[in-house]
Amino acid sequence: MAERSAREAVMEQTQCTGILPAIKLKQHENILPYAHALYEGGARVIEITMTTPGVLEAIQAIVTEFGPALRVGAGTVLDAATARAAILAGASLIVNPALIPEVIATAHRYGAACYSGAFTATECLQAMEAGADMIKIFPAALGGPKYMTNLRMVYPEANLIPSGGVSLENAADFIQCGACAVSGSRNFVDREMIQQCGLSWVTGQTAKYLKIVAEARAQAKPLP
Repeated sequence: MAERSAREAVMEQTQCTGILPAIKLKQHENILPYAHALYEGGARVIEITMTTPGVLEAIQAIVTEFGPALRVGAGTVLDAATARAAILAGASLIVNPALIPEVIATAHRYGAACYSGAFTATECLQAMEAGADMIKIFPAALGGPKYMTNLRMVYPEANLIPSGGVSLENAADFIQCGACAVSGSRNFVDREMIQQCGLSWVTGQTAKYLKIVAEARAQAKPLP
């Protein structure tokens, strides 16, 4: 049996866990402890936004530390050059907030998965036609959970990941309405909560989302 590619592994782990936590920091600091906290909570694919200082070094450090046990993605990737740099640093996933065909093509050229940002039905179709492996619906709060159902009714094959406005209170609704996973940054890595409670808050939060997703999937009814 052929060994899975990094691209296939990222997609499989995203679908399996149902979460895609993002690390988004405003200052340069050691990101390894954040990665450990997310991993201990059950995350197997994480995203680090390219707006985070020292992101390429952080990707390299996490890949060295975890190997294939924790897949690392680069988020907020807006052009092909940035996508290539992130992949060369070790990223096996490229995530962007909008549909950028050259980013999708570059990710696949170098063996990485690409979760393309989109919102409207037209953008989702264009993302699928461009080869996006999954579609990150952003900002998800604008459409709400039932918007996932609307999109899945016309694109039943689409893997949708809502981001922006996902919370512990509505994550189950997003999953039951057709999302394959949920994402976000502050809902997984909140600096204020970390200062108050330490990184154990990140681990606990991640575990809560995993449980919510699993229970929502078990209770989900067939979509219309």
